[in-house]
Amino acid sequence: MKFGFVKVAAAVPSVKVADCKFNAQQTENLIAVADGKGVQILVFPELNLTGYSCADLFGQQLLLEQAEFALMQVMNNTRQLDIISIVGMPVMVNATLLNCAVAFQKGKILGIVPKTYLPNYKEFYEKRWFAPSTAFPENMTVRLCGQLVPCGRNLLFDTPDTCFGIEICEDVWATIPPSSELALKGAEIIFNLSADTENISKHQYLRSLLAQQSARCLSGYVFASCGFGESTTDVVFAGNALIYENGTLLAASERFSFEEQLVATEIDVERLRAERQVNTTFAGSMRNYKDLPVHRIATELVTGRDLTLTRPVEAHPFVPSGGKVLDERCEEIFSIQVAGLAKRLVHTGCKTVVLGISGGLDSTLALLVCVKTFDKLGLPRKGIVGITMPGFGTTDRTYNNALSLMGSLQVTTETISIKDACIQHFQDIDHDMSKHDVTYENGQARERTQILMDYANKIGGLVIGTGDLSELALGWATYNGDHMSMYGVNASIPKTLVRYLVNWVAQTGVDALSRNTLLDIIDTPISPELIPADENGNIKQKTEDLVGPYELHDFFLYHFLRYGLRPSKIFYLAEIAFKGVYDSTTIKKWLTNFCRRFFNQQFKRSCLPDGPKVGSVSLSPRGDWRMPSDACAALWLKECEDLQG
Repeated sequence: MKFGFVKVAAAVPSVKVADCKFNAQQTENLIAVADGKGVQILVFPELNLTGYSCADLFGQQLLLEQAEFALMQVMNNTRQLDIISIVGMPVMVNATLLNCAVAFQKGKILGIVPKTYLPNYKEFYEKRWFAPSTAFPENMTVRLCGQLVPCGRNLLFDTPDTCFGIEICEDVWATIPPSSELALKGAEIIFNLSADTENISKHQYLRSLLAQQSARCLSGYVFASCGFGESTTDVVFAGNALIYENGTLLAASERFSFEEQLVATEIDVERLRAERQVNTTFAGSMRNYKDLPVHRIATELVTGRDLTLTRPVEAHPFVPSGGKVLDERCEEIFSIQVAGLAKRLVHTGCKTVVLGISGGLDSTLALLVCVKTFDKLGLPRKGIVGITMPGFGTTDRTYNNALSLMGSLQVTTETISIKDACIQHFQDIDHDMSKHDVTYENGQARERTQILMDYANKIGGLVIGTGDLSELALGWATYNGDHMSMYGVNASIPKTLVRYLVNWVAQTGVDALSRNTLLDIIDTPISPELIPADENGNIKQKTEDLVGPYELHDFFLYHFLRYGLRPSKIFYLAEIAFKGVYDSTTIKKWLTNFCRRFFNQQFKRSCLPDGPKVGSVSLSPRGDWRMPSDACAALWLKECEDLQG
């Protein structure tokens, strides 16, 4: 499928215990439905062709014979379909019964995977009927439905799109699950056929377990468990179908439904490969298991269809969903910023900091971090020197908000105009002030930085940087101007998140007067205010008109940096995430601009000040991102040019 997506599904069929013919019919019906939805690989619950709860009926030859007939029926009636199906059934090997997963495609059995860990405690007593996979050689051949097929727990199934492995129910509860070994040998998706019984709190534990296993294996994990129709003599089965990708739940069934269910979504195998590629611990673990025997099975090509994603694509990947989760994330990020600055102050022995306060979002967040840090260290807030430096583009709104916020937070306030100094500077270099070019703008930015640095030297303080991650990605900072500081507390906070952090502090951590000012700052257009205001005194120079919407750039940045995605895939995802907000032409325009600026502006990131990392994406040249300043962007720009925008 396009862009590395593999469509998978977990089925929870209706079942009648020991009625193999009925169960076969339900199985093939769901296979047909899944194929119609474009599913490439489909998994069913444990022992679904017989029912899991047959108990001592597993000793009946008639049941075992009918289970094999049921598999033949399902394969014959679905042989015209490309889909790979994985069903559960008992399989007799050398007069020993195994609890197995059987994978087949187009009427051909690809392989049989026996269960390794047989639970024999509390309500489970599988050893009464079955033998574990370890009772047989790693690689053996079994005859089933007239076919000689490989059988073992170490099977890997290679498709043109992905490599997958299989484990069964209790296997994932083991100390070292088979899926861990399979992942280290190349399995990118794990399918689990399960018969998970219900009791209080177990479901939440199960979800945590599956999330952790998919995260440890850096894999997709597709789990299908028995549902309505299994025996309720002593236990109940709720019909859990769960699909995870690297710790994230993508899709889930309705628990305790009386109807059959099919839960389908797409797993981004390309993203998983990117995670494994950069994770040296995963590679180290692979070396520890290099001698693990494995048997690879090739499958046929699943007919390609046009890709239509059903999984959600988050438009603001840096910002968690609202409510409690967002509050917890904001508190954690803010605490990381505070802890980072506190360590620097304690180490240097500085009891004063200096920062420029513009009345914009970034400097506001930096000021709030300073205030919280000083409070936690027991230092007086007067040691925080906020300097507002009005220039040619400063508006009354931002200037007054800067003064109001500093006053209500009770920090030391200084006002130093840069106009006269800049006028003198432009005269010195013979620059026409009516020409509002890069010299005109950068001259103001560097004058402000000079004031901050020299003032900090004067009082023995540290200059606190205010620039954010989005600005660093785009190079939207004046080199050796606002680009420079002695510690940058916002260095890994993207612009889309800055607004939420300021709002969180406004709602939870300040007085009423400060709150009102913060809310107005949040509503103020983003601008460096380096160009004179319009005739009404309003901001004329709006950043997003010049470089593009920050929500788009943050989306591009996240997928480009976090997963190494190519422009065409980022474009495809952005079209979905921002449908109805931006058209394709607009997305293409700003994606091209992002790629061009990201490469051209690396020289600014190569010499960044220190600052705390808060998330999975950072541009620190000492940490997450090491890139030549003279790398060529031609490949990325050519792909942007070829996009159909």
